[in-house]
Amino acid sequence: MSGRPVKRSLTLRGHRTSVTLEDAFWTAFRDIAEARGLALNALAAEIDEARDLDTGLATAIRLYVLAWFRERADT
Repeated sequence: MSGRPVKRSLTLRGHRTSVTLEDAFWTAFRDIAEARGLALNALAAEIDEARDLDTGLATAIRLYVLAWFRERADT
């Protein structure tokens, strides 16, 4: 697994965008979407809608992934 970020494409509300994430975050992001029964683009849209305007989408995804796994580690 590469530690270097890779640019990947997503579609948010009908518009193509790209995010640059490390493989570990991308894999975890996909795993969360699957666990929640969501399409990857749907989870990305949910995160996008909830993020602060001064937080980039890639950062918001990383923070979401971190929070997801931290919540599960606390139980």
